[in-house]
Amino acid sequence: MASLQQASISLQPKHLSSSQHPRSLPSLNLSFSATFPSLKLSTTRPLHGGAKMSASAASSYATALADVAKSNNTLDATSSDVEKVEKIFSDPQVLEFFTNPTIDVLKKRQVLDEIVSSSELQPHTANFLNILVDAKRIDLIKEIVKEFELVYNELTDTELAVVSSVVKLESQHLAQIAKQVQKLTGAKNVRIKTLIDPSLVAGFTIRYGSSGSKLIDMSVKKQLEEIAAQLDLGDIQLVV
Repeated sequence: MASLQQASISLQPKHLSSSQHPRSLPSLNLSFSATFPSLKLSTTRPLHGGAKMSASAASSYATALADVAKSNNTLDATSSDVEKVEKIFSDPQVLEFFTNPTIDVLKKRQVLDEIVSSSELQPHTANFLNILVDAKRIDLIKEIVKEFELVYNELTDTELAVVSSVVKLESQHLAQIAKQVQKLTGAKNVRIKTLIDPSLVAGFTIRYGSSGSKLIDMSVKKQLEEIAAQLDLGDIQLVV
């Protein structure tokens, strides 16, 4: 079983000379402490143990970022940053670039600097990403995003509802869905996340609850499946 050790991380990128890094990110006098698993893995179940370590590390990083955001009263803004980061790193080419061990760290930091500028990320979010690059843990970014959402939802009493539809739904429809989910869950806030799913044919689905365990299916796909199940024509003989 992986042992745990305490690690203190400063949300401040390493100092570089102007010749090394032309546009350094703004530094903050912030720090956070988090618990990270050591590199000792169980040899009997290496894959399972590795997965548990990654989940633990992602949770620790996400919690640390949320703690800093909470202390700065920027929790909502940081949540918005994380959404931007999720979209950026959903591009396979972007993720491959930052996880490629043959690419120089300084080059990665320069590209990250450009991303930060164009996406208008907060300084502590930018520094956090630099930490992941320096620590070679940027490969955990998708898991960190998921863990941050869980922490954010818990801190703000927010219910996440994932709405899947064939086409983009209008804002008033999403507002109605949010109200309905709020009634069902009693949550103080409801956050809607939208996905496009052509397989639904028409209509929409809503997933909410712990890990999306609850489902409201208003899709035509479901209706067609129910009709097909009811119309069992296997034993019917056609009369000619």
